[in-house]
Amino acid sequence: MAKAVKIGFVTVSDRASRGEYEDLGGPAMQDWLSKALSCEWEAVARIVPDEQEQVENILKELADEQGCCLIVTTGGTGPALRDITPEATLAVCNKVLDGFGEQMRAVSLKFVPTAILSRQIAAIRGQSLIINLPGKPSAIGDCLEAVFPAVPYCIDLLEGPYLETDESFVKAFRPKHAKKPTT
Repeated sequence: MAKAVKIGFVTVSDRASRGEYEDLGGPAMQDWLSKALSCEWEAVARIVPDEQEQVENILKELADEQGCCLIVTTGGTGPALRDITPEATLAVCNKVLDGFGEQMRAVSLKFVPTAILSRQIAAIRGQSLIINLPGKPSAIGDCLEAVFPAVPYCIDLLEGPYLETDESFVKAFRPKHAKKPTT
């Protein structure tokens, strides 16, 4: 029996974690992925304040204990003093995938010149791909659209579950030699 596909969603926000602000980023990430993925999957959502140790602990829990093959975060990627999401991600990961951040900034620059201030990254912890997304819901969709075609194959290379996409929404790219596993 195939292992359940789990995807982690982390909103990094002081105000949302205290209930003072409605979390719009977390639902925007889940909504986008519900349109992108055609396979069965389960969301594991968390809201955490802009505290590096807490963000690190949530990322470790989602990767190591929950077994999320993909973890997407929103918030905390700017230059403000409390923006620590990339630092927390780097602290718990062993490989950085620079192309993700480069592509997200390139796409965002088409919409807003301040995209150069963004510090989104993607990195790997064990068999989990972690992608830091911006906090603005519309920017979340723009960035996921730009990088998601590479995500399913990255998960394949990490020996994770086979993610299938709704090709009318986003088409995953896999090299011709990459075959769907038979189980």
